[in-house]
Amino acid sequence: MRSAREDGFRDFAVGRAGHLYRSACLLTSGDTHLAEDLVQETLGRMYAMWGRIARIDNPAAYAQTVLVRTFLSHRRLRSAGERPLGELPDTALSRSDDPTLRIALLDALGQLPPKDRAVVVLRYWEDRTVEETADAMHVSSAAVRTRSTRALARLRERLGSSRSELATTP
Repeated sequence: MRSAREDGFRDFAVGRAGHLYRSACLLTSGDTHLAEDLVQETLGRMYAMWGRIARIDNPAAYAQTVLVRTFLSHRRLRSAGERPLGELPDTALSRSDDPTLRIALLDALGQLPPKDRAVVVLRYWEDRTVEETADAMHVSSAAVRTRSTRALARLRERLGSSRSELATTP
């Protein structure tokens, strides 16, 4: 018989795994294998502290923070020259009518430095505030604003300033 703690965690993990996976796919520029590893590591860390979860106001937001920190830790340990290869799955992002747009976005995100990419995902995918993003990344609010401005400028440079420009790009 399962304990209430295990049942509570199982329900949490089942309910959040898909969202964590989509966020991880964005952070990893479509590397689904690494995204799965990051989600597993995140859920493992959440399980280890699940008994103390009552002190956390929003476990889902905390899980996203753990995911981003796990990603940034992985990026620090990983060789800079290592690049994943393979096809990007259509299911990695939210359902959009234009797979070319998704692939272009993942490619453009992949060209950003890991911390800039994390800021973009947290601010615009997760819809977090500057302060929440700063807290999740252990940086100042000014650093988040600077990285956000820089990352968006790089994305606009790569993608164009409007969707119509991107749609006509080969």
